[in-house]
Amino acid sequence: MQLTDAELAGQPAAYWTGVAYEALIAFTRARQAEAGFTQPQFWLLRNLSVNDLSPDGRGRTVPELRQAMSDYLRPEDDLAAEAAALAERGWLRQDDGRWWITPQGEEARIGMKSHAPAIRARIHEGIDDADYVTTLRVLRKMISNVR
Repeated sequence: MQLTDAELAGQPAAYWTGVAYEALIAFTRARQAEAGFTQPQFWLLRNLSVNDLSPDGRGRTVPELRQAMSDYLRPEDDLAAEAAALAERGWLRQDDGRWWITPQGEEARIGMKSHAPAIRARIHEGIDDADYVTTLRVLRKMISNVR
């Protein structure tokens, strides 16, 4: 169904941002699953890697990891189970309740990261950077308006 600009201007942003969020997360997670990993597994490796999101390379407990990822974890994400799955692969190790990335985990993180450009390219297909930037500026302004 094609909507006119006037009809689009009257659409609720909260509805469309919610639809976009669910579709983009589902797409991203499906592509990652095809590559043999989950999004939470990638986040775990990123948050434990001194070469990525870990500020100091020190191990973290599951509650510490959950806190670090609180802005983007979904309710169904089970970090303890995901960490255990990574440990079975030899990508994480646990010591005194803290999870640590292994050298094999660092290699896996790099491999997982290599899928991101193709996922982004598919999501951004047919959207030029100027339109994307405008969209993000508008969303950020809406967020600012309601805070």
